[in-house]
Amino acid sequence: MGNLSFRYIETNGIKLHTAIAGPEDGPLVILLHGFPEFWFGWKNQIQPLAEKGYRVVAPDQRGYNLSDKPEGIDYYTIDYLRDDVIGIIEFFQKKKAIIIGHDWGGAVAWHLAATRPEYVEKLIVLNIPHPRAMPRVFMKNPLQWMKSSYIAFFQLPNLPEKALGMREFKVMQQGIAKSSNPDAFTTSEIAQYKTAWSQSDALTAMLNWYRAIRRGSFKQLSEAKINVPVRIIWGMGDQFLSPMLAKESMSFCEEVNLAFVGEATHWIQHEQPEIVNHLIDQFINE
Repeated sequence: MGNLSFRYIETNGIKLHTAIAGPEDGPLVILLHGFPEFWFGWKNQIQPLAEKGYRVVAPDQRGYNLSDKPEGIDYYTIDYLRDDVIGIIEFFQKKKAIIIGHDWGGAVAWHLAATRPEYVEKLIVLNIPHPRAMPRVFMKNPLQWMKSSYIAFFQLPNLPEKALGMREFKVMQQGIAKSSNPDAFTTSEIAQYKTAWSQSDALTAMLNWYRAIRRGSFKQLSEAKINVPVRIIWGMGDQFLSPMLAKESMSFCEEVNLAFVGEATHWIQHEQPEIVNHLIDQFINE
């Protein structure tokens, strides 16, 4: 990837390792990865956005890869995660940013847009529902409980770290391989993920995002409708999250459009980069 630079950004009392590309004076785009990725999860989006003139910033979020990993579950509630992003916007001396999030990064993006909309120009989320949509869909669709049962497992102390870390992260590799299209991740890419997962205390910090749910993460959510423009991009083959969640999420937005993408799973930005990049470009240039 040409013209990519890295720096540590101080925000919200911690340092985040961040990949940066594109012209300094370009509109700010922040890419928020999910579990169990890091900035590299956006490898297919960073350069195309930079080439269109955007200042592109993809942090390793709190607890991931080379970023700080504060000790204790309470430091991973969604307000902290949101304020990390606000600090990045302020670091670049911008008033607003286009926020793009996948998986957990999308949950942070939803929360930022709902609670601090003044920082968000436009919101794009990939395969992650509005956090308030989950309980509604659980009521209507009991199968979603089954798909989300790993969240309950992640609540346990110590055991998930042992299970996920065994035999060089075999379970995590299999989880990604089984839930993605063939060839979505190359062997050398998985090796980079393993390096990120191997960082000291990374597994615990990554899992603490889930554990913070019981410490009130979702009590911090806003009831207000999101009033910035939203585009939801959703891979139809997601094994973890049903398309019903995407549709339910629309009811939390004033102005929203939903694009379902076939031949794509939860890992849509890896599998269908051209389509995803086109949908992003089209929406932010409207």
